[in-house]
Amino acid sequence: MKKIGIYGGAFNPVHYGHLRTAEEVYETFSLDKVFFIPSGRTPFDKPDLAGSDHRLEMIKRAVKGNRHFSVSDIEAKSHDKSYTLDTVKKLKKLYPDSEFSFILGIDAFCDLPYWKQPDVLKNLVSFIVISRPGYAFCDLQTSPYLKGVSIRTLKKLDSRRISALTVDTPPGRKVFLCNVTGLMISASEIRNRIRDGESIKYLLPDSVKSYIISNTLYK
Repeated sequence: MKKIGIYGGAFNPVHYGHLRTAEEVYETFSLDKVFFIPSGRTPFDKPDLAGSDHRLEMIKRAVKGNRHFSVSDIEAKSHDKSYTLDTVKKLKKLYPDSEFSFILGIDAFCDLPYWKQPDVLKNLVSFIVISRPGYAFCDLQTSPYLKGVSIRTLKKLDSRRISALTVDTPPGRKVFLCNVTGLMISASEIRNRIRDGESIKYLLPDSVKSYIISNTLYK
């Protein structure tokens, strides 16, 4: 059975922080593939969100040449609003012999109770919860989906005395907590720099930078 990581998000635009995170998660958890899935229409779209076709193309350029990264248009090509639960159900039908883990940050995992049918979702996939600048693993102690982990253990993760932790959750699923290299790059910072006419070199791949310039995105 193949182990596949689902890495969803706006990727507006994709940058080295996203790519490095995916690489470390792939390596740490011995995944067979990481699927990058740019969102289509979501309930939380922002005014400066580039079209899904643009974001899809930027990711394709960014991961070109990396055999363990793939890009899925399962949300980008849909005219309906994107919900993680619906995407996971579709992926499980397309890849019935695969085991999926959803990759998300500490902040997103804390918001999981407010997602569409979270109790159903947690029975379909495991979660890989990654460190994020400005957030701590100790924030997870109140999560209803992460019980039985002591604050002492979470503090060890925050201080990086341990790099990863696996928590078993019923029914037979897991939550993986993982420290990743904290590259202080944000998509919003990149968009702001473009609007201000400042350089974005070395924040994202040159192929993505060229695409943004050619299509006058984020101006």
